[in-house]
This record gives sequence, structure tokens and C-alpha cells, in this order.
Amino acid sequence: MQDLITFLEANSALVPANPAVFATFAVLFGGGGFLVGRYLLIERIANLESRIARRDEEIADLKGEQKAPKREMSMVPLIGATAVYPSEPAAQLPGQRKGNQRV
Repeated sequence: MQDLITFLEANSALVPANPAVFATFAVLFGGGGFLVGRYLLIERIANLESRIARRDEEIADLKGEQKAPKREMSMVPLIGATAVYPSEPAAQLPGQRKGNQRV
């Protein structure tokens, strides 16, 4: 690290002497590095974009379900509703007698 600092201190006079050349190289190397990085990471970027699109579709589906809830059967008994019992009950206990039945 010390060698890099020494190199930059020794050559720092070149930048003010040739600012146009420095700016040109900075733009070329910076732009080139950006394009190479973009090219190497384009598959990862496409993967992330597809995941974002899929999540957006899932969110839209969930919001659609939330707006139109499914109707459930009412748990409140209706007037005049009759209950259906099995025709022959299994063994009856003494407390389950109907009417005038004797045990």
C-alpha cells in the first residue's frame, strides 16, 4: 500500500499538466469497466427482474382475492330449518329416552 501512495505522490504532477488526457482516460476506463461489469452480471440482473415480476403477479392475485372474499355458510340457524337424525340411533343411554319410553 505504501508503494501505491509513493507512486501517486511522484506522478501527481502529471494530472494538472495534462487534464484533458486524464479526463479522457478516466471516462474510457470508467465506462469500459461499467460495460464489462454490466455484461458479466446481465444474467443475475435478468433473474432478479423475473423474480420481481413474479412477486408483483402474486401480490396482484392476493389483492384480487382480498377484494372478493368467498362466502361462507351462515352459522346462525334459520327459522323453520329441520335437523336430520339417523333413522336408527345406536344404543341409547337412560338419559337419552324419547317421550314415554320405559327402560
